[in-house]
Amino acid sequence: MKSKQVILITGASSGMGKHAALKLIKEGHIVYGAARRVEKMEDLTEAGGHALKLDIIKETDCRAVVDQIIKEQGHIDVLVNNAGYAIYGAIEDTSIEDARRQFDVNIFGLAQLTKMVLPHMRQQRSGKIINMSSMGGKMYTPLGAWYHATKHALEGWSDCLRLEVKQFDIDVVIIEPGGINTEFGEVMLEPLLKHSSEGPYANMTETIVRSVNDMYQNQKGSDPSVITNFIVKAIHSRKPKTRYRGGYMAKPAVFIRTFLGDRAWDRMVMSRIK
Repeated sequence: MKSKQVILITGASSGMGKHAALKLIKEGHIVYGAARRVEKMEDLTEAGGHALKLDIIKETDCRAVVDQIIKEQGHIDVLVNNAGYAIYGAIEDTSIEDARRQFDVNIFGLAQLTKMVLPHMRQQRSGKIINMSSMGGKMYTPLGAWYHATKHALEGWSDCLRLEVKQFDIDVVIIEPGGINTEFGEVMLEPLLKHSSEGPYANMTETIVRSVNDMYQNQKGSDPSVITNFIVKAIHSRKPKTRYRGGYMAKPAVFIRTFLGDRAWDRMVMSRIK
């Protein structure tokens, strides 16, 4: 492993992406943070990193980011696909347009950027692609269908990619965070209230809103450093794990979902929604 690596992190304007970027800059790596809100990445540039504007669903933005890094550094060693968000709301209440955008950001935008980076990694016969999934990619909850669908898709997509690029000495790593103290709760509640605060799913929505507010307002989630440590570990490791899972409730929730089966999981989840 090279001591100093060229790293591209999407969704670096806040939360886990920003935390990881600052940590990797401090370690001496050449870090490019990419996000729509460039003004939110001034601290990255002040720390010695680079901030690039990126709307992940725009092909021209993805191409410009990759081209600039290759022009300035000659290669990309690590791609951290961290950009993403959550649309919550009942399936019946959520428009297909909103659902399609969820997939455009969480899957197709991620895939588009990855496809542009891969030829460079193949040519150098090395690289790491780190995809930010979620414990939600291994389980499910009501009113989160489209978000869970994208994370389940990302899990399978990453597994297939890992097999395809292994021959070129490129590693593909999946990270599955649990509850992390970031803007995630605030971002997910806005569409949930917009879609399902009234109508047949209003009671369920009210319960979930209370639960989410309780977790994020009372800081019950884990610190972003938990996920940053996984990213750092994967980058430093010659043979990283295929998956890293951690953060509030990640391991117990996935264990329960995996070993109790569908009906038991359904009963447990719905027992909390009265």
